[in-house]
Amino acid sequence: MTAPASRDVVVTGLGATTPLGGDAPSTWAAALAGESGARTMDNDWSETYGIPVTFAATIKEHPSEKLSRPEMKRMDPSTQYAMIAAREAWQDAGAPEVDGERLGAVVSSGIGGIWTTLDAWDTLQERGARRVLPMTVPMLMPNSPAAYVSLELGAQAGAHALVSACASGAEAIGYGIDMIRAGRADVVVCGGTEATIHPMPIAAFAASRTLSLRNDDPQGASRPYDVDRDGFVIGEGAAVVVLESAEHAAARGARVYAKMAGVGLSSDAYHITSPDPEGKGQVAAMRRSLADADVDGAEVVHVNAHATSTKVGDLTETRSIRTVLGDDTDHVRLSATKSMTGHLLGGAGALEALFTIKAVHERLAPPTINVVTPDPELQVPLVRDEPATLPDGDIAAVNNSFGFGGHNVALTVTNA
Repeated sequence: MTAPASRDVVVTGLGATTPLGGDAPSTWAAALAGESGARTMDNDWSETYGIPVTFAATIKEHPSEKLSRPEMKRMDPSTQYAMIAAREAWQDAGAPEVDGERLGAVVSSGIGGIWTTLDAWDTLQERGARRVLPMTVPMLMPNSPAAYVSLELGAQAGAHALVSACASGAEAIGYGIDMIRAGRADVVVCGGTEATIHPMPIAAFAASRTLSLRNDDPQGASRPYDVDRDGFVIGEGAAVVVLESAEHAAARGARVYAKMAGVGLSSDAYHITSPDPEGKGQVAAMRRSLADADVDGAEVVHVNAHATSTKVGDLTETRSIRTVLGDDTDHVRLSATKSMTGHLLGGAGALEALFTIKAVHERLAPPTINVVTPDPELQVPLVRDEPATLPDGDIAAVNNSFGFGGHNVALTVTNA
């Protein structure tokens, strides 16, 4: 029997493994403290390959701390991170009892098992076809994290892996919301993951001139909205949330962090890597999300921005925010948490959604670090260096995620 659809979707579990911490609480605490996860890499990639970047926001806790040796051998790092985050989120939600046919999994990655792909190619070239591992395809496929999470939890309502570059993690959460609203599931475990700190992706991003080159100051390199910003810091990790229909959560007495009230999607159809300079798609996504949540601009007190530290992208987004909110923008508290975490690519939207959920739940907007000289064209009040208290009463926050290909996702979070 199909359960009735519920418009109200709530968050009951959070999990993460990131450059700031090995779980969600330590990651959030480090973000509130304004810590940076960027560090000089302990390798010779720069000397060996001529890569101009020597630092990244690498994972804080190695997966071997929480996964067994057999699991490590059969999973690409992107899946390892997802499994760690999913297990934490599930336990944080109280390991709810739910029929597998009413349980879904949506875990996305922007790039997938790149380590497995490139290692297999090296093996083929150096040692021949017989030495390529038989688990190579299940390890490299971008739906591997979603598949393993569904296997772990017995999720049979659907296992999905939406791929929309750096918007993937946020879109996965949006899809999970839609699954519950449509009556397909009562509980959905969803999020994003990425493990691309490998010489080839770093070389490719460096070639596109999107990475910061501040090798002498890794922790100060990601500086959204600073006049001297020079690109993003590549990061790795995963974040996963447990979504439930409000009815299902109430029936089992679950602790609720916040309500996932709105989803807005759009596409620019403008350029494969650059955003529409007028921000039309970003504006459309935010407006659709707020309309979906039945929230007006006066209720929006916080925005967790996509804000990667690129010259063009940062200001396009802030102009879009002001276009959507108008004068209500003046009471918004803007956070750019990639200044601390680096850019987790397909995992970024999920991690920033987790931060937005925590911000609403604890009424604290995390800081933006490394902004020494704010860009004079910045049009939204920025939370700098210290957390900002959010007001009492009914509040709403927006999490923006944008990806190469013109993908735009806006999620609206409200207090439960």
